[in-house]
Amino acid sequence: MTTVAIFVDTQNIYYTVRDAYGKQFNYRRFWTKVTAGREVLAARCYAIDRGDAKQRGFQNTLRTIGFEVKLKPFIQRADGSAKGDWDVGITLDAIEYAAQADVVVLASGDGDFDLLARKIREVHGKRVEVYGVPKLTAQSLIHAASQFNPIESELLLG
Repeated sequence: MTTVAIFVDTQNIYYTVRDAYGKQFNYRRFWTKVTAGREVLAARCYAIDRGDAKQRGFQNTLRTIGFEVKLKPFIQRADGSAKGDWDVGITLDAIEYAAQADVVVLASGDGDFDLLARKIREVHGKRVEVYGVPKLTAQSLIHAASQFNPIESELLLG
C-alpha cells in the first residue's frame, strides 16, 4: 500500500480559501481524498493558538478527522504586527517523513515551500502533491510539485 505523510499550513489555507471564495476549507473531504487507498504515516495541521473556544472546537474537529494539531502561541508585537508562522516546523517534519513516505502531501500556497517540494522530489525521489487555491498559490510551488491539486468547490464547505 502507498504510504502518505500530510502537512497542512492551516493559516495559509484558511486565509486563501476565505479570500478567494468567502468559504471554509472542507478538511473531511480533503482527508478522504488524500488518504484513499493509502496508509497514513503522519497527518499534521499547523496552527496558531489564540486560545478562544471557537478555535479549540475547530482543533478538536481536526483531531477527530485524524490530524495531529501542532500549535504555536499567537504573538502580538509592540508595533501591532503579529508573528506565528510554521514554515520551519512544516519543513523539518516533511523532510523527516520524506524518507519513509511514498507521497508527501502539502496543503499551502506559500512559495517558500517550493524549495521543500523540489528537495523531496530530487533528493528523496518521492511524489509531492500540493493543494492550494489556484490564484493564490505561488507559481514556483506549483511547478516544484509532482502534482498540483486546486482547492475548488469540491473541497469547500457550503
